[in-house]
Amino acid sequence: MDTSLARLSETDADAAALVDPVAAAKAASLRYVSDKRPGITRERAQSGFLYRHPDGSEVTDEKTLARIKSLAIPPAWENVWICRAPNGHLQAVGRDARGRKQYRYHPRWRVVRDEAKYGKMLIFGRVLPQIRMRVEEDLAKPGLPREKVLAAIVRLLETTLARVGNEEYAKSNKSFGLTTLRNRHVKVTGSRLTFDFRGKHGIKHHIDLQDRKLARIVKRLLDISGQELFQYLDEDNEPRSVGSEDVNDYLREISGEEITAKDFRTWAATNLAALALQELESYDTKAKAKKNVVQAVEAVSKMLGNTPAICRKCYIHPAIFDGYLDGSLIEGLKVRADETLAHRDGGLKAEEVAVAAFLSRRLGESIAEQKRG
Repeated sequence: MDTSLARLSETDADAAALVDPVAAAKAASLRYVSDKRPGITRERAQSGFLYRHPDGSEVTDEKTLARIKSLAIPPAWENVWICRAPNGHLQAVGRDARGRKQYRYHPRWRVVRDEAKYGKMLIFGRVLPQIRMRVEEDLAKPGLPREKVLAAIVRLLETTLARVGNEEYAKSNKSFGLTTLRNRHVKVTGSRLTFDFRGKHGIKHHIDLQDRKLARIVKRLLDISGQELFQYLDEDNEPRSVGSEDVNDYLREISGEEITAKDFRTWAATNLAALALQELESYDTKAKAKKNVVQAVEAVSKMLGNTPAICRKCYIHPAIFDGYLDGSLIEGLKVRADETLAHRDGGLKAEEVAVAAFLSRRLGESIAEQKRG
């Protein structure tokens, strides 16, 4: 096994623990609580609000009242529940003016959950080689069984960065992802696949792809009766539809982890952002550095079919930008890429190993800081 890949797994235990909400709370020295347990309630009074313990007595403790005030619970919220413990991961719950349930979390919980979201990427990077290997094996299966069709979708997830799709969006918004594509959305010419479809938020997608193996499979899929592109043939040779949950079940099955289709977009966006920043000219002022970050985000957002704001907020690991601005990213990527050039049999590209190793170190530093706090 590639020694660089082995090093990537050193933070896996912490990353996996943070994906578990109870473990995440513990990592932040918090208690995982539920609003189903008795808590402090809020009542309207002539001069604002008063608060009561579960036994009905009024809350008069100054520290507790100060904590409640710091939560800045909107006056319009109804059915307010407030955690009795100052170290509860969930501090308050209520219903807004439209009846929607809203939450106030402990600041440390938000930090550790952000790390959990991106810490999961390290787990994804560790299992990605076996996902790729299994997909390659399933694509070689004869006929059009479930595993082969799902493997084709996963290959497309990785190579096109398209969304997996949602049947409800397809019906109500006429917006499509891979699992909801119709036959009319694709053309096959030799080994070339051309996809044209309307995606989420009405964004038009035009994707050209050269892949002889996928082209052969999609050409056979087009021969199946019905308008849905991705269908498999069951044991009775009857066509069966596949949805996003089938894809996620397949990913969990072949990886042994809680991997989803979206993880491919997060992984790709983070890697693409790191490489884009690496290729940009060096900066001599903070203003130039920030301009380079904006340029990198815009480039990645176009590849993902997102707005730059959504791309930066939901897909690119913030440590990439922090590392670029403090100078550690570029040097870290160069050193790790040089170390891994001779180790290409691990199933990840050298640049993927370099980015994952950088994130592993940053996550480890963040977890250590949380534990010290």
